[in-house]
Amino acid sequence: KRLYKHCLVFFILLVIGQPAKSKRPKEPGENKIKPVNKKVKPKTPKTKERESADSSLKSQSILTQVTDKGHFQKLAATLSLAAGQSIELRCKGSNVTWNYPSYLDTFKDSRLSIKQLDRYSQLILANSTAADTGEYSCWLQLCNGNKCRKDETKTGSTYIFFTDKEELFVPTPSYFEIVYLNPDKPAVIPCRVTTPSAKVTLHREFPAEEIEIDGTDIIYDAKKGFVFQHPTPDHKGIVYCKAESQGAPQISIKYHLLYVEVPKGPPSTTIAVSSSRAGLSDRVNVVCTVLGEPDVAVNFRWQYPGQESERPVIIQNFWRLINRGIGHTTRISKSVLLVEDFEDIDAGNYVCIAQNLQGETTVAIKVELK
Repeated sequence: KRLYKHCLVFFILLVIGQPAKSKRPKEPGENKIKPVNKKVKPKTPKTKERESADSSLKSQSILTQVTDKGHFQKLAATLSLAAGQSIELRCKGSNVTWNYPSYLDTFKDSRLSIKQLDRYSQLILANSTAADTGEYSCWLQLCNGNKCRKDETKTGSTYIFFTDKEELFVPTPSYFEIVYLNPDKPAVIPCRVTTPSAKVTLHREFPAEEIEIDGTDIIYDAKKGFVFQHPTPDHKGIVYCKAESQGAPQISIKYHLLYVEVPKGPPSTTIAVSSSRAGLSDRVNVVCTVLGEPDVAVNFRWQYPGQESERPVIIQNFWRLINRGIGHTTRISKSVLLVEDFEDIDAGNYVCIAQNLQGETTVAIKVELK
């Protein structure tokens, strides 16, 4: 019986279970479920923080290139493509203006097409050539009625080199160019290259020598050419550029450097007339003349006695360069007002207003009736 009681107690303990063990304080985090074989991703900055860091870059460029696979890629400051390729650029916005090498407009090149669509503008240049090398940029226009202005926060720009082993220098329409050396502004010898890695040197024709490029007073920029930061009379003469890139060197066109001696300012203007006293039916010429800087254009306006009565007159404007000593050149601009059949109404003061970037000058002369 005693053995039976012990066996019964042992069986009851097995069914009920062992007595609870005393609890110990749990370690921090012990109750958390720990993942098994799960990689923990490194923490990344919040989206807003990343967007704020990149917002300045995004606001600066709305220009993209369409690749062969139909994908888009943002453009860097420069891009190199082999001549012969076609390129498609897109600029985001519903009112976009483009800028590209000016000769494409000058010759109304049919290889260039621009279309404005609802959400972007498309520029396509087919069968590119070395001459297409240059800056391509776009910007959004903000318009209020008929007045529009450039949105400086939404622009895009890239300089594209269309490389061509046969044309290391960007071709030009002429074989000889004049570069004016002005003492108060940099002068550029525009021997640009199609291959940015090409080694370019500058040479004087007479005496035959290579011009030292010190990187300070004279620097080379593949997008511009050689830049004379502080031109002097010693720089005048005929020069050319030489480029080398994995082959025989090539020579650019020649550039005639002319030092400008005319000081800046409003036009230096004079006026003259064929006769200060004219008879009826006479032919009268009034000439307005300006001497100025070779590369500064002059605009002319006239006021004359029969203007309000819409008297018919003929006005012709023209200009030419004149040499004033070796290496010194001046631009002479003229405007001629012609009265073919002088009448009473034509007698009075003839006023010429000449204007350039620095201001305007007014001169007058009187014509009387005999």
